[in-house]
Amino acid sequence: MTQRTAFAGALVAASLLLTPQAASAQTMVEQAAEHRFQLDFHVNDAALAKMLPQGWEAVIATQGAAKDANLRMIFIDRVAIIGGDGKPAARPTARLVYLAIPVKQTASGAAGQMIIHGLTGNAADAPGAFGVYQHASIAKMSRTASASGGAMTGSEDWEFVAASGERMEVHVEYERGPAAKGGGETKFFNPNDPSKFQIFKTDQAIDIMRNPTTTPPDHIKKFSYKAGGGKIAALFDGAEKVVSWDSFPWYIRTVSTP
Repeated sequence: MTQRTAFAGALVAASLLLTPQAASAQTMVEQAAEHRFQLDFHVNDAALAKMLPQGWEAVIATQGAAKDANLRMIFIDRVAIIGGDGKPAARPTARLVYLAIPVKQTASGAAGQMIIHGLTGNAADAPGAFGVYQHASIAKMSRTASASGGAMTGSEDWEFVAASGERMEVHVEYERGPAAKGGGETKFFNPNDPSKFQIFKTDQAIDIMRNPTTTPPDHIKKFSYKAGGGKIAALFDGAEKVVSWDSFPWYIRTVSTP
């Protein structure tokens, strides 16, 4: 067993011990230890609205680290996946990227998020629980880390491309800063049928590496991205703007259904 696998397994086990007993009313689908890199964007509002079901709208923060963000592009290395039965999943690791929108239902005020599109390296994971994932014919990820003189630096390369033209890529080099503990519980509504949803419970560490609103120390050394094509072309028309660069060195996610 590698050190990374052992660490991921320990995180999953620890999180299981912390799961509230009240969650027994829900059915656990899976639990995973993940590494994530997230870009918050402001994209064309009209184009984004067309991606949402009728009666739902994007929720845009007016302050804080997520100010002005209406779309999140999240690159995910699923290091260890545990099934609902507590055993390793049939596909115990995975790599993917998805686009998520903070949303609310206009009439009821019900709030949460919607995943409106995703690219995954595992063909069997498409179209997924929300019916929006595509298999990426190109799915590459590389992550490196090094330490010297008390400083931790790293680099990440992610590339996902679908045969139909959808593309999401990022290259980033950074110096890691102190991470803040976070987490919570969020409903992820099905964009094809918002009466259905999954519950994501997370325990995480977040390192906000660059943010023009909260102005933490800028730890991004090099950065570039490509996104667009196919179903997501209208969102990435060249006028989009990155508003936050966030690293999640560890991220424990428990997925349940009501």
